[in-house]
Amino acid sequence: MANFSQVIAADDAAPFDFKNTYAGLPERFFVRLNPTPVRSPQLIRLNNGLAKHLGIDPNQLQTMQGVEILSGNRIPAGAEPLAMAYAGHQFGSWVPQLGDGRAILLGEVIGQDGVRRDIQLKGAGRTPFSRMGDGRAVLGPVLREYIVSEAMYSLGVPTTRALAAVTTGEKVMRERPFPGAIFARVAQSHVRVGTFQFFAARKDTEAVRFLADYVIARHFPDTESGSQPYLGLLRAVVSQQAKLVARWQLVGFIHGVMNTDNTSIVGETIDYGPCAFMDSYHPETVYSSIDQTGRYAYSNQPGIAYWNLGCFAQTLLPLFDKDVDMAVSQAEEIIGAYPSLFEKAYLSGLRSKIGLLKENEEDQELAQDLLDRMTKNEADYTLTFRRLCDLVGSRPEADEPVRSLFKNPADFDDWVLRWRKRVAKEEVNDVRRQEAMRGVNPAYIPRNHLVEEAINAAINEEDFSQFDKLITVLSSPYDDQPDFAKYAAPPRPDQVICATYCGT
Repeated sequence: MANFSQVIAADDAAPFDFKNTYAGLPERFFVRLNPTPVRSPQLIRLNNGLAKHLGIDPNQLQTMQGVEILSGNRIPAGAEPLAMAYAGHQFGSWVPQLGDGRAILLGEVIGQDGVRRDIQLKGAGRTPFSRMGDGRAVLGPVLREYIVSEAMYSLGVPTTRALAAVTTGEKVMRERPFPGAIFARVAQSHVRVGTFQFFAARKDTEAVRFLADYVIARHFPDTESGSQPYLGLLRAVVSQQAKLVARWQLVGFIHGVMNTDNTSIVGETIDYGPCAFMDSYHPETVYSSIDQTGRYAYSNQPGIAYWNLGCFAQTLLPLFDKDVDMAVSQAEEIIGAYPSLFEKAYLSGLRSKIGLLKENEEDQELAQDLLDRMTKNEADYTLTFRRLCDLVGSRPEADEPVRSLFKNPADFDDWVLRWRKRVAKEEVNDVRRQEAMRGVNPAYIPRNHLVEEAINAAINEEDFSQFDKLITVLSSPYDDQPDFAKYAAPPRPDQVICATYCGT
């Protein structure tokens, strides 16, 4: 493709039907600017199904004009490119100004389901929020976010999604030169807890109110008609976060950087950096190379979400009541519901994972005992639950595949006796139970070694076949796929990934 020295002007034949609202907020919410052109963009992959769902013709996005749009070299008609302002607590430390340092929001589209979604280009060049950064993204993290975000969608976890990945034809310097890339991301919203913090820290109550009104109208309209819509907003966000993090825990996902600027106000998983899925189960598992203290370890995620919600509530206090004590009391009551909301969602999920369709007061202890034994025996998290699906309630003939995951199989034998007694109380036949379990226990997750293999092949050999195949397998994580058995297997000792890295 041709070299580009400037962004090409808007084209009336552009594939997007933008209906922008965030750009209508006061100018202090963002900075208007165009993406920085790249030398020679090439399409790696387009998410055809998502494009169609958004009302976009995927054939148009695969043309030269479409690739120019996805790379930021062409501004489509109706787009209002901008970089959003926000702040945040990063690893517990306050940073008063962050913002989109390498991402530019093109605009919003309304999909076939009637939902408004943002389309953003990540790696689109420097912005006023770049803080000495180059504003670019390298190929590896772009592929990682594409793989993991689409896997999360297929697993049923609320998430931002991948519309496309594009190479730039340029090198980006990190510890060494890497191929540059741009990620086209779709989200119900890019408003974060840190967006509210940005204005609250400046004591700009007017802006906090503008933002709260905007979020309520766009994302939580049911709270708008209430007598106290801002309390309703907090209540809705608390509920969404509790359910989201429970879903993370149930599939063994570790975000890695649960900063307030990475906490979506609508309860979607956002900003996939050094994220990873557990292989061997251990509650203290950490993969992120920048998380030296384990602040964002797997077992800490529910508590960190609670902490982040407290930060969010603090920004809304001036909107609750003029009486500060009353406002704090109202916020504490709503935030205080989070632990029980999380536990309810998490326990319900655990109950389903071990094949229990009815509630019993002993279920939590039974499930936790299994997790404790998995920790002790370094059992693979995903495979243990998947192989539980094959167990027969009354007979142990099918136990060997799952018990072989335990260093001391007797630990599993002891637990499964109790499980069979509990299952017998359900009076549900094995076929129905097994079908239900297979619907919540995936056979396939983005295993770290497979993600790394796909990334390395793309970077070192310009071979995207492993990337494409991995995405295909992960699009049906709950189905048995005999031809792709290796994608369900845990890593060999020489394949184990101990650390994952951020792309900045």
